[in-house]
Parts: sequence; C-alpha cells; structure tokens
Amino acid sequence: MLHPAFKFVPVFLLSTVKFLGGPMAGASLGLSFLPTVVLTVAGMMTSVFIFSGIGRVWMQHRQKQRRLRRAPIFSRRSRNIIKIFQKFGMGGIAFLTPVILSPIGGTVVATLLGVPRQRILLHMLWSAVFWGCAFTFASIRFGHMLKH
Repeated sequence: MLHPAFKFVPVFLLSTVKFLGGPMAGASLGLSFLPTVVLTVAGMMTSVFIFSGIGRVWMQHRQKQRRLRRAPIFSRRSRNIIKIFQKFGMGGIAFLTPVILSPIGGTVVATLLGVPRQRILLHMLWSAVFWGCAFTFASIRFGHMLKH
C-alpha cells in the first residue's frame, strides 16, 4: 500500500498541465476539499511561474526569426488573440485560462501580449483560487454521480 502523501502527486502534476484534472483526481483519490484546492492552485501556479519566464525568451526568439524571414508581424490568429485581449484584458485571459485554455496556454498568450510577469502571476493566482474552489466543490459534491 502506498503512503497517503503519494495521493498528492497526481493532483499537483495534472494541475500543471490541465487544470480540471487536479480537482477530478483529488476527488477520485478521496482527498478532502482544502488539500485538493491547495494542490490544484500550486500546480497551476508552478506552470504559470515557469512559462511566464520561458515565454519571454521564446517571444524574443520568435521576433528574431520573424525579422530574419521578413514575415508579417500580425497573422489572422494573432489578430484574434489581440481582439480578445483588448476586449477582456488580462483579467479575462486569466478567468478563461482554467476553463478554456490550459495554464500553459494562458500564460504564453499573456506573455506574448507583453503583460508584465507580476501582473500575470497575480491574475492567474486569483483565477486559480476561484476556479480551484469551484471545480473542487463540484468534483467532491457531484463526482459520485459519474461512478454509476
């Protein structure tokens, strides 16, 4: 039998890649509300912290490649992302990140749009806490319905 602390690892790791996986794993492993929320938020924020730093380096690399190829700055995809950012701001991107985007995807988008790292971390934190509580509550409260 595994040590009970090993139940924490999948919740944390799933939350770094796909946010909804953390609360679902926590509920399926029998973890209570608070540990599941803390591990889910910690997993997302770990991804956000890492990719907000890597994203800046990647952005500079892409800009250099674009200049060398003389490629246009704006593509159809980048225009759509900018429209969403202009309409909803960083708060909107952070709010949608756990639901639609992954923690990695939302962070990269925010980084590419030039949002300061501290602002990305702050907005992603409140979003992770809000959605972590909501998804964990739903997973614990209604998860038993999925087993039947």
